[in-house]
Amino acid sequence: MAITCRLSAILGERRLKMIDVARGTGLAKNTVLTLYHDRVKRVDYAVLDKLCSFLNCQPGDLLVYVPENGKAGDKE
Repeated sequence: MAITCRLSAILGERRLKMIDVARGTGLAKNTVLTLYHDRVKRVDYAVLDKLCSFLNCQPGDLLVYVPENGKAGDKE
């Protein structure tokens, strides 16, 4: 089981660059980079708040739970 970050997919859909997000949110470039490449271990509520406000989305749009078997929605 894993929680993945969809920031790269969202930025691709909206044709935004990581630097646009960093400038628009005030987040550090490295913070945006780790989220974009889905290498983040934890996310602060303030970071989620800034991203959701900038991207006009919900936390569930950014962070998605993927079970071990790879099928979303399955329960063990």
